[in-house]
Order: sequence, then structure tokens, then C-alpha cells
Amino acid sequence: MKRNTLGFCLRAAMGLGMIGLPAGMAFAHPDGPAPTAAVSEAMARASAQMGQAAANFWASLTPDQQKKCGFEFKDEERFNWHFIPRERKGITWNDLTPSQMALAHAFLASGLSQRGYMQAETIMSLDQILKEMEAGRAGTPRRDSGNYAFSIFGTPGPTSTWGWRVEGHHLSLNITIIAGKAAIGGPVFFGSNPAEVRDGQRKGVRVLGAEEDLGFALIRGFDDAQRKKAIVEAKAPNEIITGNSRKSKQLEPVGIAASELKPEQKKLLVEIVEFFANRLRPELAQDDIQKIESAGWDKVQFAWAGATEAGQGHYYRIQGPTFLIEFDNTQNNANHVHSVWRDATNDFGEDVLRQHYDADHPGK
Repeated sequence: MKRNTLGFCLRAAMGLGMIGLPAGMAFAHPDGPAPTAAVSEAMARASAQMGQAAANFWASLTPDQQKKCGFEFKDEERFNWHFIPRERKGITWNDLTPSQMALAHAFLASGLSQRGYMQAETIMSLDQILKEMEAGRAGTPRRDSGNYAFSIFGTPGPTSTWGWRVEGHHLSLNITIIAGKAAIGGPVFFGSNPAEVRDGQRKGVRVLGAEEDLGFALIRGFDDAQRKKAIVEAKAPNEIITGNSRKSKQLEPVGIAASELKPEQKKLLVEIVEFFANRLRPELAQDDIQKIESAGWDKVQFAWAGATEAGQGHYYRIQGPTFLIEFDNTQNNANHVHSVWRDATNDFGEDVLRQHYDADHPGK
């Protein structure tokens, strides 16, 4: 209860999730033009704000807590991500005092948009609903809305390379900061069980309802020929295909291409992609969108599997040369959502890291 109360207070008071970008600002990607000074400053500012939030949180921890929370940047634990309920390394909400929790919320919010932060908070709260729903059932996992862990990899600083993760059941946010100037978000996993709360005081809550409704709107708006091409399987897979893979898998680009869509359909497809991208704070989201634009929207594919009506298992994915989105609602009688954003080449910042080391540390 303390955690949720603090979270609602912070949502009202914090400005970190609502930072905007100057009008007309565009982010460059490695194959495009060199970034402008304004763009570099915006990303550096975003990195600095996350670094300051991390430093504030770190300073509040005891030495023993710091040992639990801190890892070397090169530690393989940085890649050990998952979205299932399990024991995790790092320091959890359960380990924190109220004042530390407030700083933890500020840290989490520093990497997300206002909407993304509110979704993440609500996802964490659903474990309490599951605990109540499953009370007395044998063999169910232990539900704990405080079992969400913070981990810091490396040492945050104005020119340092470091990373951080917040993770627990149905939530995994992974962010990498490179030389204090570039910030990469991914993998970014949001899930929800139940997808729709159907009983009790919070009846009607759908944390990922917009993602689902937008997908339905697109597939239902296709004509017969388009739908025949877009629907690649009659039955939806019971899980996102990439799972918790270490690297984003290059899935076969099946389905219908954006170039085959009518203008209003393509507009809706772009809206879905932007909705997923904008779980992260604006600078990171805009960087991802610019990469897609540079690679070409016409190279983006949309594929659907399963039913096109709510209440039955369904799945969609959107992918292009630079990214992959998966959305799956099949488990628990199609009331259990898994969704993920993966950078096709740059999860955990590996591509930008490689470029950085090649440029600044040749031979290493």
C-alpha cells in the first residue's frame, strides 16, 4: 500500500514523464545524417536526467543494499531478463524504506513517458489482484506486488557507459546509456494478467487495452484480400514468439506490407507503432521512430494470427528493419496479454556500443 500511495503522489507531482522536444526536432540514426547539436544535447540531457535519478536512488541505499543493486556493466546479469514471476537479483520494493521508494519511483519514471509510467505502475499492482483471485488454489505462483527489482550496471555519470533495469512479473524495462550521450531502450516488455479486471472494486481496468483495440481496428478495417494476406495463422501462438531471447530474433517478415495499405490504414499502423514506442520517454521514443522512418515505413510488415474478435486467442506483430512489436492475448481464455518492443539490432545498446568502442577504443 505504501508503494502505490507514493506512486500516485509522484504521478501528480513529477515532470520527468512529460518532457517534450523542440518543435521540428528529428533524431538521426547511424545510416542517416550526422546528429545536430540540438539533437545531441536533447539525448545527453535525457541521459543526464536518468543518471541523476539513479544517483539519487543509489545514495539513499545502505552499503548492503548497494551490493544487491549494483553490478559491473559487463556482467552477464544485464542480459538476464524475463517477465515471469521468479526470484530476481537486484533490490526490490520489498527491500526499501518509504523514502527510498519515493526515489525508486522517480528513477523508474525517468525512463518512461507519463503514460508508460502509469502503465508500469498499474501492471505492478495487478499481482495483488491475482493474489486475491487465486487465493486457496494449489500450485499457483507466489504473487507479490513488491517483487519488482532495480538493478544498476556500471556507474552513472555525465560521460560514463552504464545501464539499468526494473523488472518483475509482466514488466521488464532495460535501458542503456552510452558515454553519457546516447540512450537505448530495449527490450521493453509490458504484460497484464488479467488483461481486463472483470470483478471487484477495479472492474473494467485494461492496462493494455489501447494496444489491443488498435490492433483490432486495423485488422477489421482490411478488405477481404488484405485480410487474407495479413492473417498468417488461424490459431494464435500461446506466447510471444521471441520470448525472453537474449537477442531480438529476426522473424520471417510475413503478413501485409505497409506499402499495400490504404492511407487511413497506414496511418493507423503508424499510430500503433508510435503508441508502443512512446512507452519510453520522448527522446528515446523519437529516436526509435526516426530510425523506422529512415529505413522506410513501406518496409514495415503487419501480421495477425487467431481470432479477430475479443474473447478468443489473438496475436499480432509489426516488424521492420529496425524494430519488432509482438502482442499476444491467448492465455487464461484470452484474458492475459504479453507485449514487447525489441530493437532489431540494438537491444541492450549493443550496436551503438560497438560503434562507440570502434571509434573511441580501436583495437579493443
